Amino acid sequence: MRFGVILLAALAAASMPAQAAGVSASHWITLGTQGGPMPSAQRSQPANVLVTPDGTYLVDAGDGAVEQLAKAGIALAQVKAVVFSHLHFDHTAGLFGLLGLRYQTSIYAPLMIYGPPGTKTMVDGILAAMQPTAHSGYGMPGSPFHEPAEGIVVIDIRDGASFALGSAKVTARKNTHYSFAPGSADDKAYESLSLRFDMPDRSIVYTGDTGPSPAVVELAKGANLLVAEMIDLDGTLADIRRASPNMPAAAMAPLETHLRTHHLTPEELGDLASAAGVKALVATHLSAPDLTGGSELDYLARIRSRFAGPATVGRDLEEF
Repeated sequence: MRFGVILLAALAAASMPAQAAGVSASHWITLGTQGGPMPSAQRSQPANVLVTPDGTYLVDAGDGAVEQLAKAGIALAQVKAVVFSHLHFDHTAGLFGLLGLRYQTSIYAPLMIYGPPGTKTMVDGILAAMQPTAHSGYGMPGSPFHEPAEGIVVIDIRDGASFALGSAKVTARKNTHYSFAPGSADDKAYESLSLRFDMPDRSIVYTGDTGPSPAVVELAKGANLLVAEMIDLDGTLADIRRASPNMPAAAMAPLETHLRTHHLTPEELGDLASAAGVKALVATHLSAPDLTGGSELDYLARIRSRFAGPATVGRDLEEF
């Protein structure tokens, strides 16, 4: 056991992407690294923070994002924008808490919210749900009313979109987390995006959820850091069968297809990183049983069978 712990620590230290203080002016914090929608005692739901010299930006906001921001020492007022990769609940459920707590603590500074088609509809619904509390205030007659939507600006983005977050240039590409028929109504209405952040000092690519995708390989070409989802397919399927032993085959079949085609195994993640020629890799959004030293070593070995660069399995509240 002692040798295993020492070996694990050594591998983690050797594989950690540029994390030392002062290496880069901008850095990435993995606030939540659990693959949703199953809750975990070890990990929070998917959320990240990009910190640059001129701004702090939330990238996905799973349940518990506000609490994770507090643990990271980041005040709500510091967050200038939220960027969503896609609109599954495990990536968006924390937005209600973020907007509600901003409102309750009188943070009225502008907040930009970017995301794929449907983001404005989602935010409008949250703002509508805030109205009863906004009008009732602290339960005293004559309490002042402040419009929850004030300062909130929502921009729906699509494949190929490019915009600026301060000095960071953001580029979005449609990935393969959805597999609607090309050109269909659903294909036009719903997109899952991977995001590239180009800063003056470094470039970071975040996949959100995706299966193998040539578009993501192109997006990630030469990036300093790739932060990408990973699934333990066998472990996840075993967990589902244990939790739902009576699930009908008709329900299990499409779920298994989704897990197999819309996510990345460790080997597929290694292939993506290698094909893109990224400098370093962090696996996140872990759809897997609770991590152990042995399983982490196994995941890293499988990734490194395809990718020769530094790689690590991310944990909540790590900085890269």
